[in-house]
Amino acid sequence: MSELVVLQTSLFLPALEVEALIQGQIIVAMPRKFIHPGQRFALYPANVSINLLPNQQQYRSNFLPVVQNFIGNLSTETALIKAWAKCELCQMLNSPESLEALSRLTIWTTEAFQQTLVQKPYIFLAFLRVYLLPEPQEITVEHQSGHFLPLPNSLIVSEDKPVLNDRTFAQRKRQLEKLEPPLHPELEELQSAIASLIISQPAAKQLDNDIKAFLGWSSDKLIKQPNANLAWINNIAKLGDRSIEQDEGKSNYQAGTDFEIIARRSLDFLGFKVEENYKGGAGGLDLFCSQPYPLVCECKAGKSIPDRAVEELDRIGKRHLKENYVQAVRLIIGPGKPTKNLKESAEISKISIINVMSLQKLVELRSKHPGAINLVELKQYLEPGQIDYKIDEYIDKAEREIRLRSHIITVVKELSEQDNESFKATHQSFTVTEIRVHYNVTQNPRLTDEAVHDFLIELSSPLTGYLGRTKGSNWNSDRFYFLRDLPIN
Repeated sequence: MSELVVLQTSLFLPALEVEALIQGQIIVAMPRKFIHPGQRFALYPANVSINLLPNQQQYRSNFLPVVQNFIGNLSTETALIKAWAKCELCQMLNSPESLEALSRLTIWTTEAFQQTLVQKPYIFLAFLRVYLLPEPQEITVEHQSGHFLPLPNSLIVSEDKPVLNDRTFAQRKRQLEKLEPPLHPELEELQSAIASLIISQPAAKQLDNDIKAFLGWSSDKLIKQPNANLAWINNIAKLGDRSIEQDEGKSNYQAGTDFEIIARRSLDFLGFKVEENYKGGAGGLDLFCSQPYPLVCECKAGKSIPDRAVEELDRIGKRHLKENYVQAVRLIIGPGKPTKNLKESAEISKISIINVMSLQKLVELRSKHPGAINLVELKQYLEPGQIDYKIDEYIDKAEREIRLRSHIITVVKELSEQDNESFKATHQSFTVTEIRVHYNVTQNPRLTDEAVHDFLIELSSPLTGYLGRTKGSNWNSDRFYFLRDLPIN
């Protein structure tokens, strides 16, 4: 645990700007007076506007969704102190030509900065390292607009819960000091649009969190929390294993239908295009997927798969699909160990048999790592006969590839967190060779520069966002930097 700090004062700031500091969207505030570096204080969210312009003109468009979602929840009687801060640097700005660049890196509009300079000769810009309190502290609202306000009771705090880690804060601070342009303005606009959807569509929250981490507004590890919408995955094997006898008052037919429904949902979740016209029933084809390749599926719930399953699939498949059945991948999903006769029939008819648990394993992998299942590669493992061991081989291969990428991300992170401060100041991004050398010291098998570069390009894609990339004049001069972890179990 870090050293304890006693706070007796709070810095009076607009509540919206305190919220932006807590969210990591900014690391600076505009106090009324100079703040000495090293000074520590609680962040007092004032429910009175000390802005010179209306919110729509004071703040940039990408911050307005936060304004709209937050402003109605403010109390006029009490204030909730959620965080404290340490001043790392305080500057005086009076250069009009720098205001536009400063606006792009903060939440304020150029007009807001200009209006402030009309009122006084310079702007104080305080760089604040923000830490969350273990528990929010409610205090009575002070109806004044001072600079520092005394706390009614002292707060004992620590640096255990920083909003941003050391590396992320240092990177953001340097970017502001040098007025470097934002790296991903388009993603900031996307985040703004998504933020406005969160109240009406809570499912957008995870994407919002991912984009914030990519932008450097959050340095927390993206540990996936259990998703209530994916709880059905745990029932795949259970529904397949139901006894032929009645289960929970349901008939054999209903048990089979339930399993067919969850198998359909599973294949759709894996990325197959499941055609709705095929839904089993008497003489019907249980499942047919048309993309990325034709796949015919027979679902058999119960404690075992009957020997006649192969003949049924052949007969029903040919009736419904005619000559297209011959080109399709044929699959039987069910519980238990197939009999010798069933396996022989499946090999003759070129039908694959997998246990329902194998299906669940594939879906579980897809839920943890959405891009992990390549259906075209999976097709190579769908051989005739019982193939659960082949599915396990494919899952092992996919997990090895994920671990390799996670190790490369960890290498870039370790390079950026080395203790040598001069190294950190000049090497926030790294060449392919630097990353490859560090990787090969700790991992096997060893990789070439070309192989490492291929992985780095993949991991720095906007669709993945684990690393960032500064493009060089050729592939070997590209530089890469850490953005977020790839957690693996």
